Amino acid sequence: MIKAHKLALAATLGAMTFGIAGEALAADVTWNVSLWGNRRAFTEHVEYLAERVAKESNGRFEIKLGYGASLSKARENLDGIAIGAFEMAQICASYHADKNPSLTVLELPFLGVKDLETEAKLSFKLYEQPAVKKDLARWNAQALMPSPMPQYNFLGKGEAPTSLKDFDGMRVRALGGIGELMRAIGAVPTSVTASETYQAIDSGTVRAASFAPHAHLAFKTVEVGDWWINNMNPGTVQCPVIVNSDAYAALPADLKKILDDAVQPAVDHYLANYAKVYDRWWPTLKEQEIEQVELPASELEALRKKAEPIWEAWVEKVNAQGIPGKDLLDMVQGEIAG
Repeated sequence: MIKAHKLALAATLGAMTFGIAGEALAADVTWNVSLWGNRRAFTEHVEYLAERVAKESNGRFEIKLGYGASLSKARENLDGIAIGAFEMAQICASYHADKNPSLTVLELPFLGVKDLETEAKLSFKLYEQPAVKKDLARWNAQALMPSPMPQYNFLGKGEAPTSLKDFDGMRVRALGGIGELMRAIGAVPTSVTASETYQAIDSGTVRAASFAPHAHLAFKTVEVGDWWINNMNPGTVQCPVIVNSDAYAALPADLKKILDDAVQPAVDHYLANYAKVYDRWWPTLKEQEIEQVELPASELEALRKKAEPIWEAWVEKVNAQGIPGKDLLDMVQGEIAG
């Protein structure tokens, strides 16, 4: 009996010791991040951020990545942040343009952004604007860092277009300002999500999709397409990583500093990693026998002229919502001009 009692006591003490050790190893703060799709170039800065924060905090701050829309659908991430369903999320402004109109200034067509580095700097500058902070604050959100995207050129199925008139009546997957631009030349834009686009092209629901190269690869549109326009450069999308404002404010000062200090290195990592996408992109186009289409300069100039009224309409629309559209657009164009 005595021996049995000692064994039981030892077992209990062992369990208690294991529990205490387990608690000691647990993170002080755990954040969940809502993402869609799989890990890809578009999410590499979030991956880097999570790793760096864990390392710099000695495991006290854990950021868990929820891929595959496991925490929320892509179009509902902003709503999830608003109610505190998770602490961090990646969003695309054009998925819910009416909810974050100030961000859509960087989704206007033909702004003339030349590279991802410029897109990243523009995004950070935009997030500093009081109108943008106020806009996101309605959803208890604040922008943490951008997911800078290159130009969203079209990849499609069937006969390749060689002029703007070939887009007349064509159903295309195009978001935000790019969608407005395509509507201006007679196309029929739809806002199919990234995850739905392969099936949409394969089934003929849409003829073409506007994506960055990494997304054409990640969502396998290259496997069902026949052509890609390599020089239209119609614009891009604005997809920041946002955080719940209450969760951010509640962070201990040292963990907040660790998070803030990790942002720029995470974006630098993202930019360096994105350059590698093209190492896969060009060979994949060749392997899939995708025809590369180059539109004549005269067609591109005609397209640019279609963009200007869209800018003006955007300014008028957001002004009516109490957002200083002209100031935001002037800021963006001034930064681009240098």
